[in-house]
Amino acid sequence: MPSSIVTVIPVYNHPDTLGDMLRGVLGAGLDCILVDDGSDAACARVMDALVQQYAPRAMLVRLPVNEGKGGAMMAGMRHAATRGFSHVLQIDADGQHATGDIPKFAELARQHPDAMICGAPSYDASVPKARLYGRYATHVWVWINTLSLDIKDSMCGFRVYPLKAALRAIDSARIGKRMEFDSEVLVRMHWQGVPFVTQLTRVTYPQDGLSHFRVLRDNVLISGMHARLFAGMLLRSPVLLARKLTGGRRGAGA
Repeated sequence: MPSSIVTVIPVYNHPDTLGDMLRGVLGAGLDCILVDDGSDAACARVMDALVQQYAPRAMLVRLPVNEGKGGAMMAGMRHAATRGFSHVLQIDADGQHATGDIPKFAELARQHPDAMICGAPSYDASVPKARLYGRYATHVWVWINTLSLDIKDSMCGFRVYPLKAALRAIDSARIGKRMEFDSEVLVRMHWQGVPFVTQLTRVTYPQDGLSHFRVLRDNVLISGMHARLFAGMLLRSPVLLARKLTGGRRGAGA
């Protein structure tokens, strides 16, 4: 079957930027699943209006309580699978990502249907320096936990998943549902032998943008994720090293 790609946007209280993001996705030629991750009533009304306006190309999955970005993405992926899509393009609701780059990601997914297509950010001056430098700690841990440099940036929320491989990783492990999800799911897919392709993309931090990153809570969750993955890497290291030496893509389990 030819690849069929749908966009999933996890949404938690981003009413002001969501409309432009949705219109950018639809303008790029992809349908879209909005996942309401327990948003407040005002944002929920915005989503209802957008889905009514742009149906059937815009769909809505509503979670009764906030589960976190990862929980929202997992719900959106499962809905995409029930609709017969082969790939899910993930993009954030807060306006950071350039919807004009969607065709580049989609084309790479069509050229490499078994690969994970990962965005690598090209930042402008708006990026908070603490966030910029803090990313490198996670990059190093991801390189350690995969014994490779295949994943250039595991934290960029602009990416395309081969859906069956992503769901296989999600279903075979207890993956974190909050900010740690983006990195953890990629490491576990890499362990399975999924190939990775990188696409540079412009990322802008709006001056009045709303961030749901909670420094203490999310750093604790991310640190716990790295510890879990390091233990998993040690168990899988013989297979990962053999795969690296032979250049093969044989999986090492999720």
